Order: sequence, then structure tokens, then C-alpha cells
Amino acid sequence: MSSRLKTTERPIISSESPSSLRLRHRIKLIEDLWESVLRQECGQKLVDLLKQLNATTGAPGGQIVDLRHSPAIAMIESLELNDAIRAARGFALYFQLINIVEQHYEQQDQRSASANARLKFTEDSISKIEIDADGKNVVDNEPNADARPVQATFGSLFPTLKTLNVPPRLIQNLLDHLDIRLVFTAHPTEIVRRTIRAKQRSIAKILRQLDRVEDSMSSLGAAASLEADMLTEQLTEEIRLWWRTDELHQFKPTVIDEVEYALHYFKEVLFDALPKLYQRFERNLKAVFPELEPPSYNFCSFGSWVGSDRDGNPSVTPQVTWRTSCYQRDLVLEKYISAVDNLTESLSLSLHWSEVLPELLESVEQDRLEMNDVYDELAIRYRQEPYRLKLAYVKKRLENTRDRNQALFNADDWTQRVPDRQSVPIYPSGVDFLRELQLIQRNLEETGLSCSELETLICQVEIFGFNLAHLDIRQESSRHSDTISEIADYLQILPKSYNDMDEAERVAWLTSELKTRRPLTPTEMPFSETTRETIETFRIVRLLQQEFGVELCQTYIISMSQEASDLLEVLLLAKEAGLYDPATGTGTLRVVPLFETVEDLKRAPRVMKDLFALPLYRSMLDGGHVHELTDVALQEVMLGYSDSNKDSGFLSSNWEIHKAQKALQEVANPFGVKLRIFHGRGGSVGRGGGPAYEAILAQPGETIDGRIKITEQGEVLASKYSLPDLAMYHLETVASAVIQSSLLGTRFDDIAPWNELMEELSMKSRAHYRALIYDQPDFIDFFMQITPIAEISQLQISSRPARRKKGTKDIGSLRAIPWVFSWTQTRFLLPAWYGVGTAIQEFLDEKPEEHLRLLRYFYLKWPFFKMVISKVEMTLAKVDLQIAEHYLRELAKPEDIDRFMVLFNQISEEYHRTCQLVSTISGHTRLLDGDLALQRSVELRNATIVPLGLLQVALLKRLRRHGTNATPGVIQSRYSKSELLRGALLTLNGIAAGMRNTG
Repeated sequence: MSSRLKTTERPIISSESPSSLRLRHRIKLIEDLWESVLRQECGQKLVDLLKQLNATTGAPGGQIVDLRHSPAIAMIESLELNDAIRAARGFALYFQLINIVEQHYEQQDQRSASANARLKFTEDSISKIEIDADGKNVVDNEPNADARPVQATFGSLFPTLKTLNVPPRLIQNLLDHLDIRLVFTAHPTEIVRRTIRAKQRSIAKILRQLDRVEDSMSSLGAAASLEADMLTEQLTEEIRLWWRTDELHQFKPTVIDEVEYALHYFKEVLFDALPKLYQRFERNLKAVFPELEPPSYNFCSFGSWVGSDRDGNPSVTPQVTWRTSCYQRDLVLEKYISAVDNLTESLSLSLHWSEVLPELLESVEQDRLEMNDVYDELAIRYRQEPYRLKLAYVKKRLENTRDRNQALFNADDWTQRVPDRQSVPIYPSGVDFLRELQLIQRNLEETGLSCSELETLICQVEIFGFNLAHLDIRQESSRHSDTISEIADYLQILPKSYNDMDEAERVAWLTSELKTRRPLTPTEMPFSETTRETIETFRIVRLLQQEFGVELCQTYIISMSQEASDLLEVLLLAKEAGLYDPATGTGTLRVVPLFETVEDLKRAPRVMKDLFALPLYRSMLDGGHVHELTDVALQEVMLGYSDSNKDSGFLSSNWEIHKAQKALQEVANPFGVKLRIFHGRGGSVGRGGGPAYEAILAQPGETIDGRIKITEQGEVLASKYSLPDLAMYHLETVASAVIQSSLLGTRFDDIAPWNELMEELSMKSRAHYRALIYDQPDFIDFFMQITPIAEISQLQISSRPARRKKGTKDIGSLRAIPWVFSWTQTRFLLPAWYGVGTAIQEFLDEKPEEHLRLLRYFYLKWPFFKMVISKVEMTLAKVDLQIAEHYLRELAKPEDIDRFMVLFNQISEEYHRTCQLVSTISGHTRLLDGDLALQRSVELRNATIVPLGLLQVALLKRLRRHGTNATPGVIQSRYSKSELLRGALLTLNGIAAGMRNTG
């Protein structure tokens, strides 16, 4: 293909890293194998077709000079459906193979660079800058770009802290409460089947083996080896098997299917990766600050919404949440049983040669009384090996715990509490298991021994317990108000309907109800199905806490939070289920507001101030959650990136979230409340995605203070957690960024004139964005006709519907994920940049030279502004308005093309304006000149994705014209609608792989 010629024939310069050179070599190898497989499977005709299509459309960077006259269009239009599908699959396979290679070798390159360089902080980067009275004229005319930090890992972070003379006391204080939580969500952006993901991992594993073999041969001066040839043959075989595997999901997944998929990353990667992360942290810390104590083992932990997120998903029932909890526990117990088997092999110490403390012998004797069957079976075998005998009892308890858990999972009635905890010896919780392991560890240490396998297992138990991941419950705010209103109406205890009360009346009544121990909900529930389900949700949380421990499920997130009453309603329903005790003012459920739209974000500080001012609520924060062993009042607040972006555009959304964090911190400080901000980020830039390291550094430093919570969604899971090295690198950079931001946060966020300028830019951007999206009467028709939104909704990738309300076609009811997915497929990528150019241009028009100088300074000095511009630049590099216009002209109804072209021209003008201004601010000649690896990756994809877009348009056109009096000559009548839909859906897979993103 022409893209391959570009990658392999580009001159190789000596400054390239070894991993970059290997990346080029591997891409060429994969392309050769890809071509060979297609030739074997489909013949030379398909290979020639793909080459011809790519050559016809593959101008530099993938940008086409005149697509309307490209011979590729006629060529694609004339293809039989089967040929079109094979071509789409061929391109899709190419992109996914390239993704595997890039993920592996770019990660190696990043780690190599990070290991050889400290953070490039200078005094200039953290000192006070000088500005004049109005805050707009910067005295420092030429700031040094090198003052900005490079990507950090522990190996570069701690030496930097030492160099900058950060007091060890401050570092230790931060480490003592370091709390990083990453939450897997059930949002449907993962388009790739689990079966395909398994094949991708197999190919990645073979590539790693090939690296080792080639490195070994190189050290011996040999050019080739039989082993390398065999690995290459294995690669070919894997690719052939992949080609013969269906890429599309065969059925709509159930919630439990989604649970199984998400937990796969724990089973395959994270269970073993997190102890290694801790060990790496400890080693690097001790090398620089030997006097400091590392954080707790579980400084980095995981949560999940899969199986517990109810917002808009009626399939998530109390029974599903119960089974999800059992599923999680079963997975981690199986891991522990396997680990104990390994320990038993290792701890073969004999009483003849090693001392044993009395407490271990006493423990073994107590175990004999409870599990005599184990003693009878193994006492003779292990009569001189007390550690092995102890571990046999440990394993039996784990197996009993697992068997009981599986019975709970399979029970027809999830409220059945059988088998009883007392029926057989089990571990009631992970804490009990941990005590046994610590007993063994103490005995080893007292006799001068250590065991790395045991230390790793102890670390895993402290991190994962018996629950694997924390489950967050989420539900939309109106469900709670409707529930309370229905209950109150039935009981006739209010002078008017609860839903008719104003906010002050609601708060007054809710507060009074929270103080009484009188039950509100009757035992028999003569209510609607939704009300009963809402009440049952709180009851299942109570049962979960009783069975699995409070730590499993203690967070209740309220989406679309708008007022203090939204939180008090949940607290009242929690009281009814026994999750809040009015007598002590304590509770076991943390109520978390989710502020999503721009208006909600602006309202958030006032809402939280109203709550903190309530003695009842403030008392709960002070005295509740004792299981966390913390002496601080902690409030979690979640901020939504997706809906605020859909509502207001990229720049406005990011600025409002930035402001909200600062304002919330200012509200919490006088009350002595600590905040943990929960960032609801998606995978794409239009939903808050992008590099996590830069995103964390761009947050106001004082709002992190060692605590952060972030969602991980959809295809992000595969890109970050599919391979151990990828997971380790991602987690290390996240942890480094949290520490760096907490200890070395700049003061630029506090410069009032700068904030005023950003406010102005945000307002201008928002106005321009909404003028297109919400004010243009033709826009909804434009969106529905020229994007594959209708077809995306038919992908079997989620148990959750694409819209919040059935039957509606407005933008507001559409979920942010299919919204962004649609714009990504058509190469507009509109949500991630539209409005930014106009805002900047209007600001520059006021004082061109002075304001440009200021924005360039912002870019160099202000992490928030740098992050915004960099994300916009990355997105613009992926936009292709040539192919976007092709979607318009081919998919729009003929009578609508002229009115749609008005909108397209408006978008095109904004695109070119934004490209020019972003480049002017960054100083880049071409987009992404500041990240050559990313630039190369984007250009490689842009060069090949164009024909896949053309194939999608052709298939969508045939599908939509099926059964109508379409234009003569368009092949359609020979194929069923389901066949055409299948072809169109396959192109969605391919373009998502090519863009490395869905929604």
C-alpha cells in the first residue's frame, strides 16, 4: 500500500530511538503479513483492489485534493456487496494490526525517554511571573518552552522533587493520604468483540517474543534464526484466524456479559500489575528519599459501574447487581486459591531446619479443631512442614468461601442467605484472610526469612480484598424525587405533592424526615414499577454491605444533580433501607452529586454550600464512613465532561469544569471538608478524553491534594489495560501526575486577569457552538442524514439504549457517546473543536499583537490552556472535510443538499480558522509538529482511512435506499437489508480502529 511506502521509504535519521526504528520495521512486517494473508484468503484481486483504492485516494496526510472527481468513488460504487465487505474488512484489519504494533512500541519509546530524563522543571516554571497592572502584558517576553515538564514516571518524579527542594514532610503528608481511584464504566464505546481482543493479545505476545529473539540474535551478530521464522509463521496463522472470525457482536450483550468483559482486565492484567506498581513506587521513592514511608498498598485502586449503573439502563436490576458482586468475589477468590497453591510449593520449610513461633503452631492447632478432615488428609504428609499445613487450612477456607459465593450467585432468589456463614469454616471478609497471611509473614520475618510471593499476595489482598473493585451505584435525580413524591402522595402526609414543592420547602421537609426514626416506606409497596425498583435498589445496597462489607458498595452517584434536595432525597431513601442512622447521624452510603451540564456546573458551588451549611449533613460527613479509618470529612463530587461538552462545546465545557473545581474547593475549605473530585472522562477528546498525564496537570493543583477519581470507558480499557506493560505505564504516569500536581501546582490558575480572559473566550466559544448545534433549524436534519447515527444505534455493543428517552430525535435526549461516535465516523469530529477558532479570533481582533503574545505565553506557561490547545490540535489533525463533504453530498436527500451546504461551509470556515490560529499560538508549521510520533501515526491512518470512508458511504447509501425508488444503477435489489446493514456496521468497526476512537 502507498501508506507502507511512506513509512518504510522515509529516510531514517540517526536520532531515532531504537524502539522507533523497530516500530518502522514491525509495521513493514505486519503490512507484508497482512497482504500475504489477504492474498491467501481472497486472492490477488482483493489485494490489487485495496492497493488501487489506497493509491487513488492516498495523498499526503490523507487529504484529497478533489475527492468529487476521484476514480475511487466510481470503483467503489460498482463493487458487488461481498467485494465491498471484503475491502472494508481488509482495511479494518490493517488498522487494528497497526494499532497493536504502535501501542507496544510507542510505550517502549515513552518509557525509555522517561527513564533517561528528569522532569525539566526550572525555577522559571514555578516562580512568580511578572505582569502589568491589567494582567495582560507579560514582562517575560520569551519564556523558555523547556520549562514545561516532560512525561513523568516515578524514576523521574522523585529526583525532580529532590532537586526542587520540596520538603520531605510535605511529600510524606501527601503519601499518607494518596488515593487514586480508576473506575471502569459500562458506557458502550467498546466496539471490538472480546474474541477479537484475545487475538490481539496473542499477536502482541508473539511480537514481544520476536523482540527477545531478535535482540538475542543481534547480540550474537546473527541476522536470522529458525525461532524468529517460526514466530513469524505464528503471526501469519493468528492473522488468518482473525480474518475468518466475525468482527461484529452476534447478539446484544446482557449486563452480566458486560461485567464479564470488564473484569477480564482484572483477571488478565491488573491483579498482577498493581503489586508491581507498588514495588516500583517503593523502590524509586527509597532511592531518593530513604527516610520516607511509601503509601498504603491500595493507594491506587479500582471501581466499577458495570452491573450497578442504573442511569438509563433498565436492565440493571437489584438481582443483576447482586450477581455482579458475587462474580467479582468469585474471580478474586480463584486468584487467591491459585496464589496459595504457589505459596505452598515455595514454603517448604521443615521443623528440622527452621524455627517456628508458637503463635503459628497454635493457629494450626485451632484450624485442626475446625477442619479435621484436612488434618486427616495431610497431617502425615506435612507433619514436619507447618507452613504447608497452615496453607492447606487457608486454602480450604478459601474454597469454602468460594463455594458459598457460587451458591449465592446461582440462587434463584438473591435474597436467600444460604448456605449460612456458620455451616462451614470460611473467611467472612478479606481482612480475615489477610490476618492469616500476616501471621505467616511475621513468623518468617522473626526467623530471618522473607518471601516475595507472600508479600505480593498480601499487597493484592489489601488492594482487592474479597470484592476486587468498588461498585458505584448511579441513578438519575428525577427517579428519587418521583419516588418520594409517590410515597408521600400514597401516605397523604404532605399538603401538596412533593414534586410541586419549591427547593426551600423540599429541603425543610427532607431535613425533618431525616431526623426521625419513623419509617416512611410501608412494608407492602403499592407503587409503580419504577418506584418499587428504586426502593429495592437501596435495600440491595444494604444487603450487599451486610454480605460483602461496606467497602464494596458505599457510593451513590446522582446524575443530573441540580439542587441540595437531590442529595437529601437519596439520603432519605438510604435511611429507609437502614443505610443512614438518624440517632447517630452516621451513614454507610456516600452521596455523590454529578454535575453535568454547564448550568449545573455553575450551580454546583452554591448547591454544595447549601448542603455543608446543613448541620445534619455536615454532621454525617464528620462522623460517618468510619470504615475508611480517616479523621477528615470527605465529600466526593463528580463532574461530567460528556454532557457539558454536548451542551456547550469543548472550550466552554473544559473551562466550566476547571472553574467549578476551584469554586467547590473554596466552598469546602471554610467547612473543613476535603474534596475528592470524580472526573467523568470519556475516551474521545469531545468527552474529556486524551492523555491522562497532561489532563491531571491541567487541573487546579489545590483541588487534587493527592485525591482523584477518574472514569475509564469503552475502548480506553483496551488501549490502556490490555497488556501488562501498557497498564503499568499508564498507572505510573497517572500516579506521578497526581503527586506532581499536588506538590508542584502552578499559581497561574489564580491570576484573576487570566481567568477573566478565559471566561471571555469560553463565552464566545459557547455562543458560536450553540448557534450551530441548537439554533440552526436545519442542524438536526443535517446530523441525522449525513452521519451514521441511525446505524450506530443498531450495533450490538451495549445493554443500554442510545437515547435517554424513546421515540425522541432531538440532540438533548441523545447520549454523548453516539453523538461523538457519529462525528468521528464522518471525520468532522465537531464536538472537540467547533467554536474555539471564532472565540480566539474575536479576542485577537481586539488587540492583535498584544493578545497573540499573551495567548502564546499562556500556551507555554499555563497547563490548562496548553492542554486545551493541544487537544484541539490533535483533533484537527484527524479531521478531513473532503471526506466529510462526501458524506453530505452522497447521503443527504437531493432536495436538502443546498441547505446543508450552508451549514457545511460554516463548519469549514471554522475549521480552517481554528487550524490557522492553533498553529499560530503553538508555533507549529504543521499540526502536531510538537509530537512527531503522534503526527506520524495520524498521517499513516489518514492516508488509508479515506477509502474505508468511501466504502461506508456507498454501503450506507445502498442501505438507506433499499426498497425505495433509488437512482438507477445503484446495486441494491439483489441484497437484503440485513446484508447491507452488516456491511455498513463492518465499516463502523474499521473506521473506529483507524481513528483509534469511537465515542
